[in-house]
Amino acid sequence: QVQLVESGGGLVQAGGSLRLSCAASGIIFFRINVMGWYRQAPGKQRELVAGITSVGSTNYADSVKGRFTISRDNAKNTVYLQMNSLKPEDTAVYYCNVAPKRGLGFRDDYWGQGTQVTVSS
Repeated sequence: QVQLVESGGGLVQAGGSLRLSCAASGIIFFRINVMGWYRQAPGKQRELVAGITSVGSTNYADSVKGRFTISRDNAKNTVYLQMNSLKPEDTAVYYCNVAPKRGLGFRDDYWGQGTQVTVSS
């Protein structure tokens, strides 16, 4: 059973930094296609923040480009989100998402429980 455990959220002042981590268990790294981070602010839909493929290609939401960096450590089955120059509008619950490669008997994707990030002005 695939499980995702997130950590690193918290309260930070505007301009500060946080680093989120998401450790995946129940799946080997080479069976993972894409790992990503989403966020959902109150009253808004969940949106993609950043994603990283098995070969290291990345993509970012326009709102976080230049401020956030996604990375993955395959040996640890972990994906990270380094968030710098945080703004109050970055306040949201951040969710880790893992999409396994197709045809291996896994679900299309898996979600973490979410971690709260609050940026004060």
